Parts: sequence; structure tokens; C-alpha cells
Amino acid sequence: MRNLFYLLLIFSTPLFSQEIALVKYSGGGDWYANPTSLPNLIKYCNATINTKIKPKPATVEPDSPDLLSYPYVHITGHGNVVFSDAAADNLKKYLQAGGFLHIDDNYGLDQYIRKEIKKIFPNNNLVELPSSHVIFQKPFSFPNGLPKIHEHDGKRPQAFGLFIENKLVLLYTYESDLGDGWEDPEVNNDPAAVREKALKMGANIMNYIFNN
Repeated sequence: MRNLFYLLLIFSTPLFSQEIALVKYSGGGDWYANPTSLPNLIKYCNATINTKIKPKPATVEPDSPDLLSYPYVHITGHGNVVFSDAAADNLKKYLQAGGFLHIDDNYGLDQYIRKEIKKIFPNNNLVELPSSHVIFQKPFSFPNGLPKIHEHDGKRPQAFGLFIENKLVLLYTYESDLGDGWEDPEVNNDPAAVREKALKMGANIMNYIFNN
């Protein structure tokens, strides 16, 4: 089924071009937070790891059949998230078919998103990724695992995942705030080295999706 998913992607998009999407979820949370983050990540990846991603990300609702058009979809925000039964079922089918969901806690998302992830895979638990996982190894090395970009509660950054057939299909980055690091420099006034670290980690995620 995963092979079918990628065949559909190949034949439904222009040659040497791919598109990623931001998930417009329900519940009242600010799904639209960090508006410059994905465009900046795309630009960085196209320049440094030779991806061919369309410059502007799409927006997709989790219950839409269009979800299967994207190899990577992104969720962020600070507030409440609610997946309907139809949305949870569609997300499950998407992930089982080879799609990749990255959830980045923008601070305040955690208490809501964990129960919604359970709707997708009620019998699976999030597991913390060890620093030895390939997503931290290439093309940029993160020997200590997920980098810390923004400080919130003094907690260490953690990357959690869900796997299908030993392949990571859902990544939840917590207490790191990668998306803030991907934003335009003037948004958060992060030092260049911090933004570079966040973008490199984002490039590793994209590299994992397109090469594993």
C-alpha cells in the first residue's frame, strides 16, 4: 500500500516538484501560527539538500481526501486541537499509506494533541526517539538528539514517534519549538546560529521522508 501511495505522488505532481501542507485542524487552536516557518524551511531544504519542494505550502483539512496528495503534513499551534472521527480515520489511512505527519508544539499544544493522537492510533503509544535514530544523523549530525530552540518550562526537548512496520510515520517534537526557529529572523530575534540549528533539524526530517 505504501508503494501505491508513492506511485500516486509521482504521477499526480509535476516532475521534480513536490508539495507539503499545513494542517488546518478544528478545536479553536491557532493552526496558522508561524506563517513564515514552512516557506523558510522549504527554501532552506531546496538550497541545501537538493529537494524540489514547491515554495509555498498548501493548506489541508485532516478529513480531506486531498491529504493523500502530500508526503509531509505539519501541525503546529498553541491551543486546542480536535480531530473528528472522520479526520482521525483519514489521518490513519494517510499514515498507513506512507504519509508523514510532523506535529511541532509551539507551546501549549501538548495537553490537547496527545489525546487526539490516541484517536488516530488508540492501541499505539508515542515512544521517545533515541539520539541514535537516523533522523538525527543525516545530513546534519545531532548527537544529542532534538535541539532546543526556545525555552518555555525548563524541560528538555523530546522527539516522540509512532511507527508502522519499523518506519517512523508520525513525529511529535516537544519542548523544542522548531517552527519558531524556522520563522523570519525578525519574528523571534533568534541568533543566526539558533535558526540554523532549527533549519538543519528540519532538513533532516525532510531528508528522512524523501530518502527512507
